[in-house]
Amino acid sequence: MRILTGATWTLEQPRRPAPQMGTRRIEALSSLFAIAALAVVAAPIVMEQSTDGTSSDRAAAPAGAPSAYAPAGGEFMFAGYSGVPYTYPSDVSIKKTSVHDFTAKEVEWEGKPFVNPIYYGARIVRWLGTGRIGTMVDFTHSKTIARLEQEAAFTGTIDGAPAPEKAVLRTVFRKLEASHGHNMLTLNGLFRLPSFTPRIYPYVGLGAGVSLPHSEVQMANSEKRTYEYQMAGAVGQALVGIELRTARVSYFFEYKFTLAPYLMPLSERDGSLLFYDLWRQFSDWLSGEEPPGGRLTTNLVSHQVVGGLGIRSAPAVAAP
Repeated sequence: MRILTGATWTLEQPRRPAPQMGTRRIEALSSLFAIAALAVVAAPIVMEQSTDGTSSDRAAAPAGAPSAYAPAGGEFMFAGYSGVPYTYPSDVSIKKTSVHDFTAKEVEWEGKPFVNPIYYGARIVRWLGTGRIGTMVDFTHSKTIARLEQEAAFTGTIDGAPAPEKAVLRTVFRKLEASHGHNMLTLNGLFRLPSFTPRIYPYVGLGAGVSLPHSEVQMANSEKRTYEYQMAGAVGQALVGIELRTARVSYFFEYKFTLAPYLMPLSERDGSLLFYDLWRQFSDWLSGEEPPGGRLTTNLVSHQVVGGLGIRSAPAVAAP
């Protein structure tokens, strides 16, 4: 029910539904993924201790011998990382035939990288040929949570009536976020730049892939919500970083720029596992069935600063 008080437009809040079992399941899975990524980060520290004893052998190698730190073609690296994102404000539009066709302008997003589920990522890197060019499969678990206390400008119609010129987002949305994952899976090309020292190597990269968010959207006047993993569209990223190499471990610091245009089908259902949710989304698309809640669109443009470490597969090079 809409209530007009002076120049302020609000919605009467319905009784909130009881917490869903799916919420706890998703939180548990997100925590497990985070723990797995942190395990990848922690394991190299232990492994590094086992290689420290070989440092004197390397120091005794004759001049001109290959270095254990030099990049090598055919090398794999398995890495984990964490970081801090910033996502620019963006317009959020929802369209549902004969019901909604509105846009909330410049919605502000929070990342909350150190609040469960935390910001984390995992990647596999393969260096080719001389070690100058490589490929990388990169998974990033970030978050985008709308600041619902924000007052935003609106255009269009909500529930078939003209939208207010301005309203607090909480009066229109009960939920508007991807807090269990503004997830991005990308395939990237990497290029090493000239090194500063035998251990430090800068690099750049460019990649593209798909957005796999856990969409969490609920209108303020509705008991139904969309709470599931989805494929929301393509994503692109560019990155620049620096790698510090030891005998078997690489430490890296990196800046990433990501662009993710979202198209979320508002299915108004609770999901479960990623692959099952994606299969249901694909089945709906194949049948031509329109999502009951309409569709949400927005463009998420983010800066991300990350740091991590990984294990390299190539063994230390022995002196001839």
